[in-house]
Amino acid sequence: MVRKSKEYPTHVLSIILAGGAGKRLFPLTQDRSKPAVPLGGKYRLIDVPISNCLNSGLKKIFVLTQFNSASLNRHITNTYRFDPFAEGFIEVLAAEQTMTNSNWFQGTADAVRQHLHRFTGRENDYQLILSGDQLYRMDYHKVLDSHWKRGADVTICVIPKSESLASSFGLLKLANDGRVEQFREKPKGDTLREMQTDTAALGLTPEEARKRPYVASMGIYLFKCNVLTDLLADASMIDFGYQVIPRAIEKYDVYGYLFDDYWEDLGTVEAFYKANIDLTGSDPHFDFHDMTAPIYTRARFLPSTRVEQCEIRDSIISEGSILRGARIFNSVVGIRSRVGENVALERVMMMGADFYEDDEDLDYNRQLGIPNIGIGKESVIRKAIIDKNAHIGENVHIINEERIQNFDGPGYYIRDGIVIVPKNGILPSGTVI
Repeated sequence: MVRKSKEYPTHVLSIILAGGAGKRLFPLTQDRSKPAVPLGGKYRLIDVPISNCLNSGLKKIFVLTQFNSASLNRHITNTYRFDPFAEGFIEVLAAEQTMTNSNWFQGTADAVRQHLHRFTGRENDYQLILSGDQLYRMDYHKVLDSHWKRGADVTICVIPKSESLASSFGLLKLANDGRVEQFREKPKGDTLREMQTDTAALGLTPEEARKRPYVASMGIYLFKCNVLTDLLADASMIDFGYQVIPRAIEKYDVYGYLFDDYWEDLGTVEAFYKANIDLTGSDPHFDFHDMTAPIYTRARFLPSTRVEQCEIRDSIISEGSILRGARIFNSVVGIRSRVGENVALERVMMMGADFYEDDEDLDYNRQLGIPNIGIGKESVIRKAIIDKNAHIGENVHIINEERIQNFDGPGYYIRDGIVIVPKNGILPSGTVI
Protein backbone atom coordinates (compact mmCIF):
# COMPACT_ATOMS: atom_id res chain seq x y z
CA MET A 1 0.00 0.00 0.00
CA VAL A 2 1.42 3.38 -1.02
CA ARG A 3 1.67 5.86 1.82
CA LYS A 4 0.04 9.18 1.03
CA SER A 5 2.40 12.12 0.67
CA LYS A 6 0.79 14.06 3.52
CA GLU A 7 1.79 11.33 5.97
CA TYR A 8 5.50 11.47 5.16
CA PRO A 9 6.62 14.30 7.46
CA THR A 10 5.73 12.51 10.69
CA HIS A 11 8.05 9.67 9.68
CA VAL A 12 11.01 11.74 8.53
CA LEU A 13 13.85 13.14 10.61
CA SER A 14 15.97 15.85 8.99
CA ILE A 15 19.63 15.81 10.03
CA ILE A 16 21.68 18.86 9.04
CA LEU A 17 25.45 18.39 9.11
CA ALA A 18 26.86 21.65 10.47
CA GLY A 19 30.04 20.51 12.18
CA GLY A 20 32.78 21.07 9.59
CA ALA A 21 35.73 23.33 10.39
CA GLY A 22 35.20 25.28 7.16
CA LYS A 23 38.90 25.75 6.40
CA ARG A 24 38.25 26.73 2.78
CA LEU A 25 36.05 29.60 3.99
CA PHE A 26 38.70 31.01 6.32
CA PRO A 27 38.83 33.74 7.64
CA LEU A 28 35.01 33.90 7.59
CA THR A 29 35.07 30.76 9.76
CA GLN A 30 37.76 32.03 12.11
CA ASP A 31 35.28 32.70 14.92
CA ARG A 32 32.15 30.88 13.74
CA SER A 33 31.10 27.60 12.16
CA LYS A 34 30.54 27.51 8.42
CA PRO A 35 26.71 27.33 8.59
CA ALA A 36 26.70 30.44 10.81
CA VAL A 37 28.37 32.61 8.15
CA PRO A 38 26.10 35.57 7.18
CA LEU A 39 24.44 35.42 3.76
CA GLY A 40 22.57 37.92 1.60
CA GLY A 41 22.62 40.81 4.07
CA LYS A 42 20.45 39.37 6.86
CA TYR A 43 20.50 35.57 6.71
CA ARG A 44 22.91 32.83 7.70
CA LEU A 45 23.80 29.73 5.68
CA ILE A 46 21.98 27.43 8.12
CA ASP A 47 18.70 29.25 7.35
CA VAL A 48 18.60 27.66 3.88
CA PRO A 49 18.31 23.94 4.78
CA ILE A 50 16.12 24.69 7.79
CA SER A 51 13.75 26.77 5.64
CA ASN A 52 13.65 24.05 2.97
CA CYS A 53 12.63 21.59 5.67
CA LEU A 54 9.92 23.85 7.09
CA ASN A 55 8.56 24.66 3.63
CA SER A 56 8.41 20.90 2.93
CA GLY A 57 6.45 20.23 6.11
CA LEU A 58 9.41 18.56 7.82
CA LYS A 59 9.51 19.90 11.36
CA LYS A 60 11.65 17.35 13.18
CA ILE A 61 15.14 18.68 12.66
CA PHE A 62 18.49 17.93 14.27
CA VAL A 63 21.54 20.13 13.64
CA LEU A 64 24.91 18.47 14.30
CA THR A 65 27.66 20.91 15.34
CA GLN A 66 31.28 20.72 16.40
CA PHE A 67 33.58 23.67 15.58
CA ASN A 68 33.00 27.27 16.75
CA SER A 69 29.32 26.55 17.27
CA ALA A 70 28.38 29.22 19.84
CA SER A 71 26.99 31.78 17.35
CA LEU A 72 25.21 29.04 15.37
CA ASN A 73 23.56 27.71 18.51
CA ARG A 74 22.50 31.22 19.51
CA HIS A 75 21.05 31.95 16.07
CA ILE A 76 19.02 28.74 15.98
CA THR A 77 17.76 29.21 19.54
CA ASN A 78 16.69 32.82 18.88
CA THR A 79 15.17 32.13 15.47
CA TYR A 80 13.29 28.83 15.45
CA ARG A 81 10.78 28.34 18.22
CA PHE A 82 7.81 26.02 17.90
CA ASP A 83 4.54 25.92 19.76
CA PRO A 84 5.20 23.74 22.85
CA PHE A 85 2.12 21.69 21.97
CA ALA A 86 3.21 21.06 18.39
CA GLU A 87 5.20 18.01 17.26
CA GLY A 88 7.98 20.01 15.62
CA PHE A 89 11.42 20.78 17.03
CA ILE A 90 14.88 21.94 16.02
CA GLU A 91 17.50 20.49 18.31
CA VAL A 92 21.22 21.23 18.23
CA LEU A 93 23.43 18.22 18.96
CA ALA A 94 27.09 18.97 19.60
CA ALA A 95 29.95 16.50 19.42
CA GLU A 96 30.41 14.99 22.84
CA GLN A 97 32.69 12.59 24.65
CA THR A 98 30.96 9.76 26.49
CA MET A 99 31.97 6.74 28.57
CA THR A 100 31.77 4.59 25.43
CA ASN A 101 33.26 7.08 22.94
CA SER A 102 36.01 9.59 23.68
CA ASN A 103 36.35 10.88 20.10
CA TRP A 104 34.96 13.98 18.42
CA PHE A 105 33.25 13.64 15.05
CA GLN A 106 35.67 11.98 12.61
CA GLY A 107 33.58 12.70 9.51
CA THR A 108 30.03 13.28 8.27
CA ALA A 109 28.91 9.68 8.74
CA ASP A 110 30.62 9.39 12.11
CA ALA A 111 28.73 12.49 13.28
CA VAL A 112 25.44 10.75 12.53
CA ARG A 113 26.65 7.46 14.05
CA GLN A 114 27.54 9.08 17.37
CA HIS A 115 23.95 10.33 17.72
CA LEU A 116 22.26 7.41 15.95
CA HIS A 117 20.41 6.33 19.08
CA ARG A 118 18.52 9.64 18.92
CA PHE A 119 17.55 9.22 15.25
CA THR A 120 16.30 5.65 15.05
CA GLY A 121 12.87 4.43 16.04
CA ARG A 122 10.20 2.63 14.10
CA GLU A 123 11.34 0.68 11.03
CA ASN A 124 9.33 2.90 8.71
CA ASP A 125 11.19 6.04 9.77
CA TYR A 126 13.39 7.85 7.26
CA GLN A 127 16.46 10.00 7.77
CA LEU A 128 17.07 12.95 5.44
CA ILE A 129 20.75 13.98 5.56
CA LEU A 130 21.45 17.60 4.57
CA SER A 131 24.42 19.93 4.37
CA GLY A 132 24.56 23.25 6.20
CA ASP A 133 26.50 25.23 3.57
CA GLN A 134 24.54 25.06 0.32
CA LEU A 135 22.27 27.58 -1.42
CA TYR A 136 19.20 26.15 -3.15
CA ARG A 137 15.43 25.75 -2.88
CA MET A 138 14.05 22.23 -2.85
CA ASP A 139 10.72 20.63 -2.05
CA TYR A 140 11.81 17.55 -0.14
CA HIS A 141 8.32 16.10 -0.61
CA LYS A 142 9.28 15.33 -4.21
CA VAL A 143 12.33 13.42 -2.98
CA LEU A 144 10.15 11.47 -0.57
CA ASP A 145 7.60 10.67 -3.29
CA SER A 146 10.35 9.42 -5.61
CA HIS A 147 11.89 7.34 -2.82
CA TRP A 148 8.59 5.70 -1.87
CA LYS A 149 7.36 4.99 -5.39
CA ARG A 150 10.61 3.28 -6.35
CA GLY A 151 10.84 1.30 -3.13
CA ALA A 152 14.34 2.70 -2.66
CA ASP A 153 16.56 1.96 0.30
CA VAL A 154 18.59 5.11 -0.33
CA THR A 155 17.88 8.13 -2.53
CA ILE A 156 20.68 10.51 -3.52
CA CYS A 157 19.82 13.96 -4.85
CA VAL A 158 21.82 14.66 -8.00
CA ILE A 159 22.24 17.63 -10.32
CA PRO A 160 23.17 17.50 -14.03
CA LYS A 161 26.57 18.90 -15.01
CA SER A 162 28.51 19.59 -18.19
CA GLU A 163 31.81 17.83 -18.89
CA SER A 164 33.79 20.99 -18.12
CA LEU A 165 32.38 21.08 -14.57
CA ALA A 166 31.79 17.40 -13.82
CA SER A 167 35.32 16.48 -12.73
CA SER A 168 34.99 18.78 -9.68
CA PHE A 169 32.24 16.62 -8.17
CA GLY A 170 31.50 13.15 -6.95
CA LEU A 171 29.68 11.62 -9.94
CA LEU A 172 27.02 8.94 -10.12
CA LYS A 173 26.24 6.77 -13.12
CA LEU A 174 22.49 6.18 -13.31
CA ALA A 175 20.45 3.67 -15.27
CA ASN A 176 17.45 4.94 -17.25
CA ASP A 177 15.15 4.06 -14.36
CA GLY A 178 17.23 6.18 -11.97
CA ARG A 179 19.02 3.32 -10.24
CA VAL A 180 22.58 4.19 -9.20
CA GLU A 181 25.07 1.85 -10.81
CA GLN A 182 28.37 3.46 -9.89
CA PHE A 183 29.97 6.27 -7.89
CA ARG A 184 33.33 7.92 -8.49
CA GLU A 185 34.87 10.89 -6.72
CA LYS A 186 36.09 13.64 -9.10
CA PRO A 187 37.01 11.39 -12.05
CA LYS A 188 39.03 12.73 -14.98
CA GLY A 189 39.84 11.75 -18.56
CA ASP A 190 38.54 8.40 -19.78
CA THR A 191 37.32 7.57 -16.28
CA LEU A 192 35.16 10.69 -16.41
CA ARG A 193 33.59 9.81 -19.76
CA GLU A 194 32.70 6.36 -18.44
CA MET A 195 30.40 8.11 -15.96
CA GLN A 196 28.07 9.59 -18.60
CA THR A 197 24.36 9.13 -17.89
CA ASP A 198 21.39 9.45 -20.24
CA THR A 199 19.99 12.52 -18.52
CA ALA A 200 17.19 12.73 -21.10
CA ALA A 201 15.75 9.53 -19.59
CA LEU A 202 15.79 11.31 -16.24
CA GLY A 203 13.77 14.28 -17.47
CA LEU A 204 16.06 16.70 -19.34
CA THR A 205 15.27 17.78 -22.87
CA PRO A 206 17.44 16.09 -25.56
CA GLU A 207 19.33 19.37 -26.07
CA GLU A 208 20.04 19.83 -22.35
CA ALA A 209 20.94 16.16 -22.01
CA ARG A 210 23.67 16.60 -24.63
CA LYS A 211 25.04 19.63 -22.77
CA ARG A 212 24.91 18.00 -19.32
CA PRO A 213 25.46 14.24 -19.56
CA TYR A 214 26.82 13.82 -16.02
CA VAL A 215 25.06 13.81 -12.66
CA ALA A 216 26.80 15.03 -9.52
CA SER A 217 25.93 14.20 -5.94
CA MET A 218 24.50 17.14 -4.03
CA GLY A 219 25.36 15.64 -0.65
CA ILE A 220 21.64 15.22 0.12
CA TYR A 221 20.64 11.68 1.07
CA LEU A 222 17.41 9.98 2.14
CA PHE A 223 17.79 6.67 4.00
CA LYS A 224 15.45 4.06 5.31
CA CYS A 225 16.11 3.86 9.02
CA ASN A 226 17.19 0.21 9.11
CA VAL A 227 19.47 0.72 6.09
CA LEU A 228 21.25 3.67 7.68
CA THR A 229 21.65 1.74 10.93
CA ASP A 230 23.18 -1.21 9.08
CA LEU A 231 25.58 0.93 7.05
CA LEU A 232 26.81 2.82 10.11
CA ALA A 233 27.29 -0.36 12.14
CA ASP A 234 30.76 -0.56 10.58
CA ALA A 235 32.81 1.97 12.57
CA SER A 236 35.25 2.39 9.68
CA MET A 237 32.51 4.16 7.70
CA ILE A 238 33.20 7.77 8.75
CA ASP A 239 32.28 9.74 5.59
CA PHE A 240 29.08 9.59 3.52
CA GLY A 241 30.51 10.59 0.15
CA TYR A 242 33.70 8.54 0.16
CA GLN A 243 32.57 5.43 2.07
CA VAL A 244 28.91 5.05 3.01
CA ILE A 245 27.41 5.77 -0.41
CA PRO A 246 29.73 3.36 -2.33
CA ARG A 247 28.93 0.65 0.24
CA ALA A 248 25.21 1.37 -0.05
CA ILE A 249 25.38 1.00 -3.84
CA GLU A 250 26.94 -2.44 -3.39
CA LYS A 251 24.37 -3.69 -0.87
CA TYR A 252 21.08 -1.86 -1.40
CA ASP A 253 18.65 -0.39 -3.90
CA VAL A 254 20.00 3.13 -4.39
CA TYR A 255 18.32 5.62 -6.71
CA GLY A 256 19.07 9.16 -7.84
CA TYR A 257 16.61 12.03 -7.68
CA LEU A 258 17.36 14.59 -10.41
CA PHE A 259 17.22 18.22 -9.29
CA ASP A 260 17.44 20.63 -12.22
CA ASP A 261 17.49 24.05 -10.61
CA TYR A 262 19.96 26.43 -8.98
CA TRP A 263 22.24 24.79 -6.42
CA GLU A 264 25.58 26.04 -5.17
CA ASP A 265 27.98 24.64 -2.63
CA LEU A 266 29.27 27.69 -0.73
CA GLY A 267 32.26 25.92 0.80
CA THR A 268 34.92 28.21 -0.74
CA VAL A 269 35.48 31.96 -0.52
CA GLU A 270 35.13 32.35 -4.29
CA ALA A 271 31.82 30.45 -4.49
CA PHE A 272 30.47 32.26 -1.43
CA TYR A 273 31.41 35.69 -2.79
CA LYS A 274 30.01 35.04 -6.28
CA ALA A 275 26.71 33.73 -4.91
CA ASN A 276 26.25 36.84 -2.76
CA ILE A 277 27.12 39.31 -5.52
CA ASP A 278 24.79 37.43 -7.88
CA LEU A 279 21.93 38.32 -5.52
CA THR A 280 22.28 41.98 -6.56
CA GLY A 281 21.36 41.36 -10.21
CA SER A 282 17.94 42.00 -11.71
CA ASP A 283 17.46 38.26 -12.33
CA PRO A 284 19.50 36.46 -9.65
CA HIS A 285 19.95 32.72 -9.83
CA PHE A 286 18.60 32.50 -6.27
CA ASP A 287 15.87 34.95 -5.28
CA PHE A 288 15.20 35.62 -1.60
CA HIS A 289 12.09 37.53 -2.70
CA ASP A 290 10.37 34.31 -3.83
CA MET A 291 7.68 33.96 -1.17
CA THR A 292 6.32 30.66 -2.53
CA ALA A 293 9.07 29.08 -0.42
CA PRO A 294 10.48 31.79 1.86
CA ILE A 295 13.86 31.63 3.56
CA TYR A 296 13.38 32.31 7.26
CA THR A 297 15.79 33.98 9.63
CA ARG A 298 15.86 35.76 12.96
CA ALA A 299 13.18 38.43 13.34
CA ARG A 300 15.01 41.59 14.40
CA PHE A 301 13.35 44.78 15.56
CA LEU A 302 15.49 47.21 13.60
CA PRO A 303 14.67 50.65 12.25
CA SER A 304 14.39 51.22 8.53
CA THR A 305 17.56 52.09 6.65
CA ARG A 306 18.37 55.79 6.33
CA VAL A 307 19.81 56.88 2.96
CA GLU A 308 21.21 60.41 2.67
CA GLN A 309 22.25 61.71 -0.77
CA CYS A 310 23.47 58.33 -2.02
CA GLU A 311 23.80 56.82 -5.47
CA ILE A 312 22.83 53.14 -5.31
CA ARG A 313 22.59 50.74 -8.24
CA ASP A 314 21.86 47.00 -8.38
CA SER A 315 22.44 46.45 -4.67
CA ILE A 316 20.84 44.99 -1.57
CA ILE A 317 20.54 47.28 1.46
CA SER A 318 19.53 45.56 4.68
CA GLU A 319 17.54 47.13 7.48
CA GLY A 320 18.95 49.26 10.27
CA SER A 321 21.71 50.82 8.16
CA ILE A 322 22.82 54.45 7.86
CA LEU A 323 24.28 55.49 4.51
CA ARG A 324 25.57 59.03 4.01
CA GLY A 325 26.56 60.28 0.57
CA ALA A 326 27.84 56.89 -0.61
CA ARG A 327 28.08 55.39 -4.10
CA ILE A 328 27.13 51.73 -3.93
CA PHE A 329 27.14 49.46 -6.99
CA ASN A 330 26.48 45.69 -7.22
CA SER A 331 26.96 45.29 -3.48
CA VAL A 332 25.27 43.66 -0.50
CA VAL A 333 25.04 45.88 2.59
CA GLY A 334 24.20 43.95 5.74
CA ILE A 335 22.16 44.88 8.80
CA ARG A 336 23.22 47.88 10.94
CA SER A 337 25.85 48.96 8.41
CA ARG A 338 27.29 52.47 8.61
CA VAL A 339 28.82 53.93 5.45
CA GLY A 340 30.34 57.42 5.47
CA GLU A 341 30.40 60.33 3.03
CA ASN A 342 31.91 59.88 -0.44
CA VAL A 343 32.51 56.17 0.11
CA ALA A 344 32.51 54.06 -3.07
CA LEU A 345 31.57 50.38 -2.86
CA GLU A 346 31.69 48.19 -5.94
CA ARG A 347 31.05 44.43 -5.86
CA VAL A 348 31.36 44.41 -2.08
CA MET A 349 29.71 42.10 0.41
CA MET A 350 29.43 44.04 3.68
CA MET A 351 28.03 41.89 6.47
CA GLY A 352 27.12 44.77 8.79
CA ALA A 353 27.26 44.77 12.57
CA ASP A 354 25.90 42.83 15.54
CA PHE A 355 25.11 46.00 17.51
CA TYR A 356 25.03 49.79 17.38
CA GLU A 357 27.91 51.56 19.06
CA ASP A 358 26.82 53.97 21.81
CA ASP A 359 28.67 57.00 23.18
CA GLU A 360 30.69 54.82 25.52
CA ASP A 361 31.82 52.61 22.61
CA LEU A 362 32.76 55.63 20.52
CA ASP A 363 34.77 57.12 23.37
CA TYR A 364 36.54 53.78 23.85
CA ASN A 365 37.45 53.73 20.14
CA ARG A 366 38.92 57.23 20.44
CA GLN A 367 41.02 56.18 23.42
CA LEU A 368 42.40 53.22 21.46
CA GLY A 369 42.88 55.29 18.33
CA ILE A 370 40.80 52.98 16.14
CA PRO A 371 37.97 53.83 13.72
CA ASN A 372 34.35 53.29 14.62
CA ILE A 373 32.49 50.25 13.29
CA GLY A 374 31.59 50.83 9.65
CA ILE A 375 33.36 52.46 6.72
CA GLY A 376 34.86 55.93 7.12
CA LYS A 377 34.41 58.74 4.62
CA GLU A 378 36.33 58.96 1.31
CA SER A 379 37.08 55.23 1.30
CA VAL A 380 37.04 53.16 -1.91
CA ILE A 381 36.41 49.40 -1.76
CA ARG A 382 36.12 46.98 -4.66
CA LYS A 383 35.72 43.21 -4.84
CA ALA A 384 35.85 42.59 -1.13
CA ILE A 385 34.09 40.94 1.79
CA ILE A 386 33.77 43.10 4.91
CA ASP A 387 32.88 40.85 7.82
CA LYS A 388 30.78 41.91 10.80
CA ASN A 389 31.82 44.66 13.20
CA ALA A 390 34.78 45.70 11.02
CA HIS A 391 36.38 49.07 11.85
CA ILE A 392 37.45 50.72 8.58
CA GLY A 393 38.86 54.24 8.81
CA GLU A 394 38.69 57.22 6.49
CA ASN A 395 40.33 57.31 3.06
CA VAL A 396 40.94 53.55 3.02
CA HIS A 397 41.50 52.07 -0.45
CA ILE A 398 40.84 48.35 -0.96
CA ILE A 399 41.32 47.77 -4.67
CA ASN A 400 43.99 45.03 -5.02
CA GLU A 401 45.43 46.62 -8.16
CA GLU A 402 48.13 43.93 -8.44
CA ARG A 403 45.40 41.26 -8.45
CA ILE A 404 47.07 39.20 -5.76
CA GLN A 405 45.24 35.89 -5.34
CA ASN A 406 46.24 34.77 -1.84
CA PHE A 407 47.94 36.77 0.89
CA ASP A 408 47.76 37.39 4.65
CA GLY A 409 48.23 41.06 5.50
CA PRO A 410 47.90 43.23 8.62
CA GLY A 411 44.17 43.31 9.36
CA TYR A 412 43.11 41.63 6.13
CA TYR A 413 43.38 38.50 3.99
CA ILE A 414 43.20 37.88 0.26
CA ARG A 415 41.63 34.64 -0.94
CA ASP A 416 40.91 33.86 -4.60
CA GLY A 417 41.65 37.50 -5.42
CA ILE A 418 38.99 38.71 -2.97
CA VAL A 419 40.08 40.98 -0.12
CA ILE A 420 38.54 39.99 3.22
CA VAL A 421 38.44 42.16 6.32
CA PRO A 422 37.69 39.66 9.12
CA LYS A 423 35.12 39.96 11.87
CA ASN A 424 36.07 42.75 14.29
CA GLY A 425 38.95 43.62 11.95
CA ILE A 426 40.60 47.04 12.05
CA LEU A 427 41.99 49.01 9.09
CA PRO A 428 43.34 52.45 10.17
CA SER A 429 42.63 55.55 8.12
CA GLY A 430 44.75 55.83 5.00
CA THR A 431 45.26 52.07 4.59
CA VAL A 432 45.86 50.98 0.97
CA ILE A 433 45.45 47.37 -0.11
